[in-house]
Amino acid sequence: MKAPRIDLYSDTHTKPTPEMRQAMMEAEVGDEQQFEDPTVNKLCEMVAVLLGQEAAVFLPSGTMCNQIAFRVHCQPGDEIILDYTAHPINAESGGPSALAGAQTRALHTKLGIFTADQVRDAIRPTRRHLPVSRVISVENTTNAGGGSVWPIEEIISVTQAAKENGLSAHMDGARLMNAVVESGTSATEYGRHFDSLWLDLSKGLGCPIGGVLAGSADFIEKAWRFKQQIGGAMRQAGIVAAAGIYALENHVDRLAVDHENARAFSREIAQIPGIKLIFDHCPTNLVFFDVSETGMDAATVAEHLLAYDVRIGAMGPYRMRAVTH
Repeated sequence: MKAPRIDLYSDTHTKPTPEMRQAMMEAEVGDEQQFEDPTVNKLCEMVAVLLGQEAAVFLPSGTMCNQIAFRVHCQPGDEIILDYTAHPINAESGGPSALAGAQTRALHTKLGIFTADQVRDAIRPTRRHLPVSRVISVENTTNAGGGSVWPIEEIISVTQAAKENGLSAHMDGARLMNAVVESGTSATEYGRHFDSLWLDLSKGLGCPIGGVLAGSADFIEKAWRFKQQIGGAMRQAGIVAAAGIYALENHVDRLAVDHENARAFSREIAQIPGIKLIFDHCPTNLVFFDVSETGMDAATVAEHLLAYDVRIGAMGPYRMRAVTH
């Protein structure tokens, strides 16, 4: 099946640039499980510093980053507090319950950004017949919230509320660098408020694979054990880690172009009869819109677009999402 010429289905559909491919080809490699791959080591050191953490581990995907973090934080019967639209609830195959034995407690918000009061209200009292509230999880940017960026003031507020009550704080950083570029808040400033967080490489940064999970040295030591349980070694992973290094050195600032393209796209489609923007602003690179007034459902619109060599995702009966990259 040939990929469409214009692919706005997801920013996971990026492809390595020639320069990134060259960096991958020239990467020095070794056995990453033995900490002998210098390129993997460099990437992990870069991300740990970038996120204000002591250590980091390179993993194949963001889902693995989330699930390994929850394994470290939680014991069976514990509870994870997060927004009801969050990726671990909706798109990780029930991973928290299957892998960590933890359940999720969903908070209902408008843009995927919850408050400190919501965290406090969600924390369970200490009773033997209740699950133990163990960790909050923040998604930045918020996917179902239209790419909304968490204000640093809210980050500080919710993480303080968690820690004051003995909970850990985790960040799902699938589009963290989009938040950094748009808000002007550094990744280090975001990161220092969390016990664990990760950075995705395979979305707007343009890498073919990978995420990097960061935390304290003790946290990462435990994460390595669960990495072994869930997937094992990646061996000569420097070939793909080199893409991450290249992206962090060359592709971060250009995320602003994706944001401008998304805003331009949203302005144009808002003029089409029957198309209604779901959010009144476009903060980063996600554009959600409703097609119910066109007389077609989202799947039909998507099918017609493919005939013009354009792919946009149908996210519900009448809801569609375009992602610039």
